[in-house]
Amino acid sequence: ETAIQKVADAKTLATEIRAGAEKEKQILSDKVMNQCDADLENLGKQNAAVMDLEQRKAVRDIVDEVMNDVMAQASASFDKDKMAQIIDGKAIAAHLREKIAQDVDKLPYQPGLAVILIGDDPASQIYVRNKIKACEEAGIRSIEHRLAADVSNEDIANVIETLNNDPEMDGILLQLPLPKHLDSDSLIQLVIPEKDVDGLNFVNIGALVAGKNNGLIPCTPQGSMILIKSVLDNLSGMNAIVIGRSLLFGKPMAHLLLQENCTVTMAHSHTRDLPELCRHADILVAAIGVEKMIKADWIKQGAIVIDVGINRMANGKLCGDVDFDAAKDIAGAITPVPGGVGPTTIACLLANTLKAAQNRR
Repeated sequence: ETAIQKVADAKTLATEIRAGAEKEKQILSDKVMNQCDADLENLGKQNAAVMDLEQRKAVRDIVDEVMNDVMAQASASFDKDKMAQIIDGKAIAAHLREKIAQDVDKLPYQPGLAVILIGDDPASQIYVRNKIKACEEAGIRSIEHRLAADVSNEDIANVIETLNNDPEMDGILLQLPLPKHLDSDSLIQLVIPEKDVDGLNFVNIGALVAGKNNGLIPCTPQGSMILIKSVLDNLSGMNAIVIGRSLLFGKPMAHLLLQENCTVTMAHSHTRDLPELCRHADILVAAIGVEKMIKADWIKQGAIVIDVGINRMANGKLCGDVDFDAAKDIAGAITPVPGGVGPTTIACLLANTLKAAQNRR
């Protein structure tokens, strides 16, 4: 009776444990088994004179039956009630920025970042302000070049050339998107690879495609990979889907996943049966710019979901490309919007600026 009561107590403990992960199941199993063994030993000592082998075997059978019930209920509880780990991009970014500040402080010089802002787009102004503030906190010198919305391609090219030749500036960031009359693709390529902290120059993109680590990696894919690996470090053999094939994010993200030995599917606006493809993905990365397009029933149970989208709803609130409230009950881990990918993108901009400075100087 004592042994059985102890196992019953363990049953209460088991329901409090998310037993879906194998490690957690093993911990639970060990606790229950240890309690059972201890009480069987006590029973044997107390009743050695009157308890024969058959009686002890009967007690062990009862204990085993109850323990199996504990494990079954714990697993069922996990499958039914588990909520995804919310990946805290703010905390991860804060840790990364702290490390960057420490590394900057050890340098005999101050790294410099130049930001070019075209026009008066409110969102771009906020992004630039946040980047400059982050630079100051990390000990990186930052300067801002503001140009009118009707500026010409030639005028911007002249600013980029000046910064390319400025020995005090280690990184150059052309804030996107640009006004429609400007040739964004050509202007991006004018930033020399050594100072291309956005990682979009074809030389840096080529290094990434070739699997080299000597180039500068685009900030948002780089940050997204940090978030994924905060959940699971070894991604080898996992199925991943990247929804969105832009040069700014989708393509470099796919290549980063390939470097981790994932099997990668690149999805886009012409992809057939997208929901079914998503259901097979252990890692789902959404970057399509469509409010809550990715539904909960598209997501594989326990998948890692990285939501790169940022959309403003009719009520003025921000949301991602994934239906977060529904998806968090299916995914194993998921990024919120805001507070997920955004903070790590800025942290990776600082990391790229530091790397550019160390490479150049």
